[in-house]
Amino acid sequence: MSTSINNAFITQYERDVHDVFQRHGSVLKPSVRFKTDVVGSVATFQKIGTGTATTKARHGTITPMNQTHTAISTTLADFYAGDWVDKLDEAKINIDERQAIARGGAMALGRKVDSQILTTLDSTSQTTVALTVTTIGQARAGLLDMVEAMISNDAYEPGNMYGVMSPHLWAVASVIPEFASADYVSSNGLPFVEGAPVGMFKRWAQVLWTVHSGVPNVGTATSKVFVYNKTAIGYAAGKTPANLAGTMSGETSIGADITWHGDRAAHFVNHAMSGNSVMIDDAGVIEGNLNDTSAIPVS
Repeated sequence: MSTSINNAFITQYERDVHDVFQRHGSVLKPSVRFKTDVVGSVATFQKIGTGTATTKARHGTITPMNQTHTAISTTLADFYAGDWVDKLDEAKINIDERQAIARGGAMALGRKVDSQILTTLDSTSQTTVALTVTTIGQARAGLLDMVEAMISNDAYEPGNMYGVMSPHLWAVASVIPEFASADYVSSNGLPFVEGAPVGMFKRWAQVLWTVHSGVPNVGTATSKVFVYNKTAIGYAAGKTPANLAGTMSGETSIGADITWHGDRAAHFVNHAMSGNSVMIDDAGVIEGNLNDTSAIPVS
């Protein structure tokens, strides 16, 4: 059987994977420090400590700040998402099965990126802020308490601030006038963030907030919310081998491979990705806790 048609499959598939992953992949990827094309199994992020200004006597020597340098390492993890496409099954359906598999695999890897980032956010050792959301005032105060904690940690940096909420907390926040009303939020209050066409981010209190169905303990009495500085979390993506098509420069290195298996009379559509997240600066992540089963307040 001729295998030349595979070239057409791969060319189309590369375009499908790139488009689909960009639309339905990771929401949180652009909200962290991102390193791509890592060669090897370990990636390193550099962190430099704060310095202290001092005085000096006239003609005296300047006291060096001796800022500490720390190398933060993370070990990349490999993930695969693949499925079979039977040749004769394709003749019995009126959908593009390969495109459907491409969509499913790309979204699965995108969700994995977010899962890793959320796990790292959940590892913060900062004091957890307890949010009570039974009234609008309490919900407003709880979210601002988290922002206050960032300021107290000297980690509040407008332009680099992100927040991720559960669907329920997003609904609760939407009844806070300062969060939802155009009287307080300009018409660009729901901007698309470059690299994250999956979800929109709403700017409030100089934090870009987004909603995510995968936050830890979502839908329970111990659901979590995070406010963090972009530079506090790192994500490293491994370089995809040259034999895997579909590598996206500057994005998560996701590889696609379609292989014909004559003994199965089917193509195996495979996706591969290597990456991991890491906590770079614990002071830059504040965790909140709330009851995700409470009613949405009306006053």
